[in-house]
Amino acid sequence: MKIKELQTGMKQVEVEADVVDKGNPRQVQSRFGNETLNVADAVIQDDSGNIKLTLWNEQIDQVNVGDKIKVENGYVTSFKGEIQLNVGKFGKLTVL
Repeated sequence: MKIKELQTGMKQVEVEADVVDKGNPRQVQSRFGNETLNVADAVIQDDSGNIKLTLWNEQIDQVNVGDKIKVENGYVTSFKGEIQLNVGKFGKLTVL
């Protein structure tokens, strides 16, 4: 699947792309408020466009700028009007 085809609400997304940017990790409270999680945003791109990829906890150290990655069983959300690709707990993120 190509990045330009991704739309908010899509599930079971599989995409291969290059990591072109990675932000600094920040800490957020879990939605249940009982733990602190690390989150960082990366930008990935293929020949059709780019999208923000949300990285959580151990995924942050797994991915670096210049890596080619594959996201399997991801899903697409919209946050502050910007579409984002998420791996989620049922998805898989692989550095190729």
